Amino acid sequence: MKTILITGAASGIGRETASLFVARGWRVAAADINPPALAQLAAELGSSLVPITGDVRTREGARAIVDAATAVTGGSLDALFNCAGLLEMGPHVKIAPDRIDRLVDVNIKGVVYCIDAAYPALARTPGAHIVSMSSTSAEYGTPDHAMYSASKFFVRGLTEALNIEMEPADIQVSAILVAYVQTPMVNDAKVKASSVEKLGVKVKPQAVAETVWKAVHGKKVLWRVGADATALNIAVRLLGGSARGVYKQLTGY
Repeated sequence: MKTILITGAASGIGRETASLFVARGWRVAAADINPPALAQLAAELGSSLVPITGDVRTREGARAIVDAATAVTGGSLDALFNCAGLLEMGPHVKIAPDRIDRLVDVNIKGVVYCIDAAYPALARTPGAHIVSMSSTSAEYGTPDHAMYSASKFFVRGLTEALNIEMEPADIQVSAILVAYVQTPMVNDAKVKASSVEKLGVKVKPQAVAETVWKAVHGKKVLWRVGADATALNIAVRLLGGSARGVYKQLTGY
């Protein structure tokens, strides 16, 4: 049985991805900081789901998560899906510094720590994959998403570089770029960027989960989900620096 480790697995995109992979015959090591939500997911998905309570914000936490996942596989790991992430919306100077620090810890450090911790297991597993959540905010720096956008640019850059570096180890590295997804992270946000209303929250988490499935079985580096992701990519490629005007209109600046 193949095994995927999913961080942020107890809600939103991570939850849908866990459900899809279990339904298609995989074992899912589901990591999250929310034990009750993990327990509920395990009750729904059965023995193919291995719940792991853990925090990706430290190297020790990431290693503990990977150790728990590989303990049930004999040390191998077919895929890692870096799904855990935080979103802060609003003007940068109005977001509390501690919330910015937490976003950096999860969206940037957490991705690096999990990749580093999982690398040995992935390298000893033929045809392994690393998939990370990026965003359409990684196409052009996005107002009201400044730190989030920067974190997703980081993920994109890391993905593109590691896709080349890890090829000799037979590890395919890829990232998912998508606009607003119908998840609690967006729908329940206390502060929402004006682009939420202008673009709408169109993409369902199931569509992202399907793309993760394709990425784990494919060879592309960047996977875009939905018409908005495609359109924004085309706009940035065609307009270059002039895409600034498009993003001003989208964000109301």
